[in-house]
Amino acid sequence: MENWKDGVNFAITVCDAEGKVIEMNEKAAAVFAKRGGKNLLGKSLLDCHPEPSRSKLKKMLAEPFANAYTIEKNGVKKLIYQAPWLKDGKPAGLVELSFEIPFEMPHFVRKP
Repeated sequence: MENWKDGVNFAITVCDAEGKVIEMNEKAAAVFAKRGGKNLLGKSLLDCHPEPSRSKLKKMLAEPFANAYTIEKNGVKKLIYQAPWLKDGKPAGLVELSFEIPFEMPHFVRKP
């Protein structure tokens, strides 16, 4: 399979169980260009976040759970979704997806 993750228009960042950045796609490298882009590989994700975000990430690594929220920066609204990834059935780190969303977004309730 070809490298699909660099062909998508959302950022993917992956860290290991200690919080070290082990993978990021081209969109993530562009999003974090001012902070080093691909040079963040091998660096601690915790060093990139101020409090209280740093403490929340530490807790997510210790007691794996998903976290989702929206942000607005420079007139752009994004959805951030952070979730644990598993290796051999055990938590191995976190994956963060970050993508732009419209300010007004339809919401549908589907019938079961």
